[in-house]
Amino acid sequence: MRAVIQRVSQANVTIAGQVKSVIGQGLLVLIAVEDADNREDIEWLAGKIIRLRIFPDEAGLMNRSVQELGGDVMVVSQFTLFASTKKGNRPSYLRSAKPEVAIPAYESFVAQLALELGKPVHTGEFGADMEVALVNDGPVTIVMDTRARE
Repeated sequence: MRAVIQRVSQANVTIAGQVKSVIGQGLLVLIAVEDADNREDIEWLAGKIIRLRIFPDEAGLMNRSVQELGGDVMVVSQFTLFASTKKGNRPSYLRSAKPEVAIPAYESFVAQLALELGKPVHTGEFGADMEVALVNDGPVTIVMDTRARE
């Protein structure tokens, strides 16, 4: 799994002109699934994201997690995170899992995040053409990949 995590002061997802989800302060997580992803990857990534200390404490240092803050989390599926631009100018998305694999993994990831966070996680709609609007706070943007656990 590959995730782009953005600390936001607000974010929303609109589908076909209708607002699907809105959050205030928290995290917007763009997520992509590949065929090799498994339950261990879901649990590891969800735990890291929820406990990631990227929110300021009273001294202004990034020492608080979204969980400690009581913030919200929004997850949006984005298969293009596995784009390969090695050859030519048209990206290849061969590493991205097909929907029959990706949808259950995405749903499990959202459920694991909610479990770790202790409250519901907001989402887009898997496979939909979505408009995602956000105010990146900081800006703080972090990329994580379960195949490169740094």
